[in-house]
Amino acid sequence: MPFILKEYPATKGKKIQQFLLDEVALSLSLSQKLLAKGRIFDQNNKRFSNGEKLKEGQVVKVAVFEGQTRGLKPIFDTKDFAIFDKPSGIMVHPISKDTQYTLLDEIRYHFGEKANLAHRIDLETSGLVLVTKNKYADIVLKTMFEEKKYTKKYLAYVEGKIDKKITIQTPITKDDGPIGVKMKVDPSGKESTTIVEPLQYNQISKQTLIQVTTLTGRQHQIRVHLHSIGHKLVGDPIYGVDDNIADSYLNKTLSKEDRLKYIGYHRLMLQAQYLEFKYEDIVYKIHSKQKFYF
Repeated sequence: MPFILKEYPATKGKKIQQFLLDEVALSLSLSQKLLAKGRIFDQNNKRFSNGEKLKEGQVVKVAVFEGQTRGLKPIFDTKDFAIFDKPSGIMVHPISKDTQYTLLDEIRYHFGEKANLAHRIDLETSGLVLVTKNKYADIVLKTMFEEKKYTKKYLAYVEGKIDKKITIQTPITKDDGPIGVKMKVDPSGKESTTIVEPLQYNQISKQTLIQVTTLTGRQHQIRVHLHSIGHKLVGDPIYGVDDNIADSYLNKTLSKEDRLKYIGYHRLMLQAQYLEFKYEDIVYKIHSKQKFYF
């Protein structure tokens, strides 16, 4: 469990904020963050609010994130940032206190509380994830991603044959169907550009290995754009499948057997393969070390 519950006897009359600084030894920013997220509460599980005074006999409970390792290490490491090569099937960030393990576990285990994700990739997408180690790097590198001052390339398998370079420039917006996370191409959506280059076609499986470069960073952009031109990503459990199957997948009720039966593959065949960016006048070019095949 990444979230560890710690208990402290309250100091009567002291404000909760000061108590967290003095008795729990939290930083000002972390104590404010935990209070805002409702991770500070009393013995009756009532959340403390900022400025609240402690009472005699109260217990202060603090739910803090403590990273646990499963042996995953960064493939590139500097004083300000590191890069992990995430396997498919690992979330990058917990979605609740009950989330057992994510990439953030390894990040905090190796680099401490100040380390953070500079960007995210999906659960089933494998490949490169950039991690910041301090506040300065966090601001600089997150700004870099917001301003698209980087080059990111993916490898993917798609259904059907692609035999020439394609640039897809179709706007993307939220789908209005029953699957809440789903996106769609639509003229009223946000500008989106994806460049697709074929690498190899498999005559037997009728699938193409492609390299994909995204010039924008919309949700599910690669999956949406390729599905829109009739080349669904291999193993995609959301796009190009029945909504009932997609719903079962998202609600974690789709068995491995049914996934293979209805989707055909155990994972989404998409990998963040290459990342290039400039930091403090040095250009970094990093390649994933994972093999990418069925």
